[in-house]
Parts: sequence; C-alpha cells; structure tokens
Amino acid sequence: MTDDQQRAVDELAFEEALDEQRAVDELAFEEALDELEAIVAQLEGGQVPLDDTLARFERAMQLKERCVALLEGAEARIRQLVGEEGDTEPFASESDNEQ
Repeated sequence: MTDDQQRAVDELAFEEALDEQRAVDELAFEEALDELEAIVAQLEGGQVPLDDTLARFERAMQLKERCVALLEGAEARIRQLVGEEGDTEPFASESDNEQ
C-alpha cells in the first residue's frame, strides 16, 4: 500500500470515527474535556497527517467551546444561588461549635 493510499484509509477511518461520536453539544463537561485532552495529546505527538490534524484541531475547538459554555453556565448558576453580593454564611466547623 502506498503512502497516499494509507493516508486515504487513515483519513476515512478518522472521519468515520468522528461521525460515530456524539454531537459536541450532547457531551457532559467531563466527556468533552477528556476528548479534548486526547486530541491535544495526539496533536502534540506530531504523528498525525496534516488533513487529520486539521480535522482534529477543528473538533478540539468545538470541544473547547463546549467546555467554556458549560463552565459559564455553572458559574451563572452559582451566582444565582449565592447572589450577586456573595452574601452567604460560612459553614461552622465542629471545632467552632466546641468553643
């Protein structure tokens, strides 16, 4: 098998794998982060052909945006629970109660 043929086979396999993955907007934070970390490790390894590199980079950017959106959503929920003023009462530890 020539290098071009192998590259075509690798590209097709990667595209099929992407098709099988759930849509980015369906991933939980931990799933998106794990996949993002795996892609970064592959890209840092430097053994990915250019076409695959571009596809993986694009997927990584989508995953990053998903993580950011989920973190911003969590932050908004925390602000709503705490209030914009941050007026919460600290928890009393058991040692505070003994004094």
